[in-house]
Amino acid sequence: MREKFNDYVQSLETYIMFRIKERVAKLAPELKAKGRSPISLSMGAPTAAPPKKVVDALKSALDEDGAHLYSTPKGEKFFREAIAKRMKKRFNVELNPDEEIFSLIGSKEGIANFIRLLINPTTVEKDKDIILVPDPGYASYKEMVKVSGGISYSVPLKPENNYMPNMEEVLDQFVKDGFNPKKIKALLINYPNNPLGATATIEYFKSVVEFCKKHDILLVSDAAYTDMYFKDELKPPSILEVEGAKDIAVEFFSMSKPYAMTGWRLGWICGNAEAVKFFGKLKSTIDSGIFKALQKASAEILLSEEGDEYIEKSNKVFKRNQEIFVKGLKEELGWCDFNVPDATFYLWVPIPPRYKTAVEFTDDLLTKSGIVAVPGDAFGDYGEGYIRVSIVCPEEQIREVIKRMKTDGFTFQ
Repeated sequence: MREKFNDYVQSLETYIMFRIKERVAKLAPELKAKGRSPISLSMGAPTAAPPKKVVDALKSALDEDGAHLYSTPKGEKFFREAIAKRMKKRFNVELNPDEEIFSLIGSKEGIANFIRLLINPTTVEKDKDIILVPDPGYASYKEMVKVSGGISYSVPLKPENNYMPNMEEVLDQFVKDGFNPKKIKALLINYPNNPLGATATIEYFKSVVEFCKKHDILLVSDAAYTDMYFKDELKPPSILEVEGAKDIAVEFFSMSKPYAMTGWRLGWICGNAEAVKFFGKLKSTIDSGIFKALQKASAEILLSEEGDEYIEKSNKVFKRNQEIFVKGLKEELGWCDFNVPDATFYLWVPIPPRYKTAVEFTDDLLTKSGIVAVPGDAFGDYGEGYIRVSIVCPEEQIREVIKRMKTDGFTFQ
């Protein structure tokens, strides 16, 4: 049976979070028996309930005439108009809801299908199209490129470049590595970043737009975490705030992170009208749109004061969790020098020097203490030596993690 499936799919790895989840489920009885029931710091998904307003709006929308009929892949007009108003309010970005916005079944689906739209599949290695992807970066990016038949080239995000690499230097190295610049289809950026939590300035965004225009490269921005920040003065920007960005860029947004609506699967792509149009052609062949009631409820929360208040309250909780965890690592466990981000619910934590690999450290944390974290190499070549911690669980569990690590000998030295 295996030979019936294409080579790209056969080479794929199951998504790292699902592999971790399966292993934790197998170990759970043993861990529970020794008083170390698993505490998950792995999945990047809010655990709180969504805003009450959006749930109530969904219940109401279920009874509306036509709610249960097919929608359109593009998204209902009221949903697209709400998105346009939200983008104007949040980023002061003007968008045409009929030409520059298209609905998604979550931004993950959208990015995967957009990459598929760009790459011409071929088995000839030198002819393969190339996507520049952040490294460390979201674990699915490279697999999305692979299954589409392309090549992903790592753009290194390092402390020394403040996680905002000079793209001309990256291109120079790209050429030195023997690749053809003419095969680059797109640069994929993600700020605030998963797994680093790193943010980018509007000045950096301007330089990236300039780079992509100069080299005729499409700019793809994954903005799933733009509403998850801790300081108003460091509010993450949209790439579309840069003058002329719509000439070369599209941006992906999600309802999942800011509103804890991960299971609802809603998002949108916006930006360059021609790119959105081509994306729509692909989407029209593979799905029939999002359930109308979900769109109606989402449109209401996007434009409501309750939605803004929910985001503000959630961010305060994440910041509090971050402070507790960082204090525990530094004051009780001996960690000292690592980046504490101003956005997202992630921490990028160096492994103790006695461990050779991040996998070795996360395995030890799980089997001894029931603490579930993600090894950094799951996010790219530059992730080795770190683990990603997601601080979405309740405060008491964060404190329990520090307590277990101290009791079980997980100090930095």
